[in-house]
Amino acid sequence: MNPLACSGREASCHGKLCDHPCSALPRLGVIGSLIGMLALIAAVLPHWVVPMIYPPPPADQVIVDTGHRIKDRLIAHAKGIEYQAPKPEKSAGRSWSETASAAAISLGLLAILFAVLSLVFREEKLLAAVAGVLGAGAIAVEISFFIIYALIAIAILYVVASIIGLF
Repeated sequence: MNPLACSGREASCHGKLCDHPCSALPRLGVIGSLIGMLALIAAVLPHWVVPMIYPPPPADQVIVDTGHRIKDRLIAHAKGIEYQAPKPEKSAGRSWSETASAAAISLGLLAILFAVLSLVFREEKLLAAVAGVLGAGAIAVEISFFIIYALIAIAILYVVASIIGLF
């Protein structure tokens, strides 16, 4: 049997156990796939699970707080002093969301790295592709939520600007 033609499925090559690189377990691809799956979980977690555990404040409370900040800013402007905005508190939910988002992007990039290394070391291409797609998917989920939030903010600004007559 030709050792270069080994498919890794034979029990032995030339009467001994096969130790060719082609018969090695696809460790990098499996590790990359697991990391990619963790990245995808971390990408979805802050958008669906965290708001259930740490619900955001009610809209009326946010509106009242914003009104008080605007009133304080107008009073400071009328008195001719510089307005000092209070430091916003970070809620536990926001902290978890930011941490999970950073973890999702980091793990996504790590999964892509393992996919590339898996291809470089000639491991199974399917596992490398799965690791790459999971990593890229986690990054895409994070970017898509950022774009959705940006579009919502633009729409709100447009509505407010049209109400006050800027357009």
